[in-house]
Amino acid sequence: MKHNNLISFLTALFFSLLFTTCSGQQKKVIFRPDAANTPQEQAKLFDSWEIINSQNGQGSANIPEWVRWYVDNEINEIEALDRFNGKYIFIGQNGGSNFNALQQWANGYTVEQDLPRLITKRAERRLVSSASLYPDDEYGEYYEFLIRDISNGEYSGAVKEQTFWLKRKIINITETDDITNIPARPDTAQERYEFLVLISVDRETLQKQIQGIMTKIKTKISPTKEQAAAIAKMKNTFFEGF
Repeated sequence: MKHNNLISFLTALFFSLLFTTCSGQQKKVIFRPDAANTPQEQAKLFDSWEIINSQNGQGSANIPEWVRWYVDNEINEIEALDRFNGKYIFIGQNGGSNFNALQQWANGYTVEQDLPRLITKRAERRLVSSASLYPDDEYGEYYEFLIRDISNGEYSGAVKEQTFWLKRKIINITETDDITNIPARPDTAQERYEFLVLISVDRETLQKQIQGIMTKIKTKISPTKEQAAAIAKMKNTFFEGF
């Protein structure tokens, strides 16, 4: 009986010490954006892919330069093209196996409906990448309000420049068990159409519109001293890498 009591006492003491140690640690929580939050980033998760067809013909030889940069996940290279000097570029994307449905989507695509969503995604990635903690902790309530107001914003000066479709073959290479070296699943391949809509927005115009949104935000809860400093820094550097 005494032996059981001793074991119970030591067990309780162990968990008490463990709880005290864990609760006393102030670990920094790092938040990283999802690696697959865009279609071209999702393609990186596959082992290989190739463009087998497009509206310009078989293969990938004749696809426009902006499409090539997009599928290589290099949106900055698109904005560096001479024809887009002084502009931000956003790409609307939709994909699947039903060509006719996707074509209807592209024909009916309107900048007014989708641009706020594309700007919001870009703003979220920008804020997440610059935050050392969770954005909610880094900027307080200001982060939530900013994302909400950007998504609800109306943006002038945007132009639907061009649409383009391509067909990709995406392949998953066979996975093998680490111990037996026996295939865990077979090679898989799928073919999908992707329709892209290229949108340009005057850089200076969009910056002024977003800066106006930032200025008008009034949070219900006042930020802490650290949060206020982070917000001020973010406002000054927001368009670096945006």
